[in-house]
Amino acid sequence: MFVLTEEIIFPPVGAASDEGLLAIGGDLSSERLLLAYKSGIFPWYSEGEPICWWCPNPRFVLSPAALKVSKSMQTVLNNGSFRFTINKAFDKVIANCKTIKRKHEEGTWIQQEIIDAYTKLHQLGFAISAEAWQDGELVGGLYGVLLGNIFFGESMFSTKSNASKFAFINLVKHLQKQHIKLIDCQVYTAHLESLGAKMIDRKLFCEILAKEIK
Repeated sequence: MFVLTEEIIFPPVGAASDEGLLAIGGDLSSERLLLAYKSGIFPWYSEGEPICWWCPNPRFVLSPAALKVSKSMQTVLNNGSFRFTINKAFDKVIANCKTIKRKHEEGTWIQQEIIDAYTKLHQLGFAISAEAWQDGELVGGLYGVLLGNIFFGESMFSTKSNASKFAFINLVKHLQKQHIKLIDCQVYTAHLESLGAKMIDRKLFCEILAKEIK
C-alpha cells in the first residue's frame, strides 16, 4: 500500500489493488485534488479513516452523445415541473449530498473536510453544481469537477422523484454543447447505466484524460 506524504505525487494507477485502492494519506489540498483527477484518481473514505485514493478498473463513464432519455423522463423534462440551473447553489447541493439518506448505506462519506476542499475547488472554478428547483425550493442536484473536456461526477441528491435525474440530464446536455467528451461516473450504478453509462478499461480512460485535459 502506497502511503502519501506532503509531496504532491501519486503512484502509477496500475499499482492499484483489484478493488481500485491506490494510496492512502496525504491531504485534500486543491493542488493534490487537481493532480488526482487529471490522473484518473479520486478520494473516497469514511469518517475516522485516512484519506483513501482510488482508481478502479474498469471505469464507469458516460459519453454525452450516448445519453439515453426515456419517454417518461422526456415528459418530466418538458412539463415544467422543475427548473434547472448551474452553479446557483453549490453549497446547498453538497450539503444535501452529505445529509440525504441512501438505500443500503449508513452514514456519509462527505465529511466537513470534503465539503471544505470541494468548496475551495468551486471558488477556483474547477468544481461545479447543477440544480433542480421546484416552487423555489432546491429539490435535487449534483456536483463534480470539470477539467478540460472531462466532467468528474462526485455525488447527487434528490428530495423529489426524478429531480436528480432531471438535473443530471440537463447538465449532460449543457456539457455536450460545451464539447465535453466524457463524464466520469467512477463506479457502477444501475441508475446511471439506464442513462447510457458503461464500463471502459482504465488504460483507455487514462488515455482519454491525457488527451482531453491540457
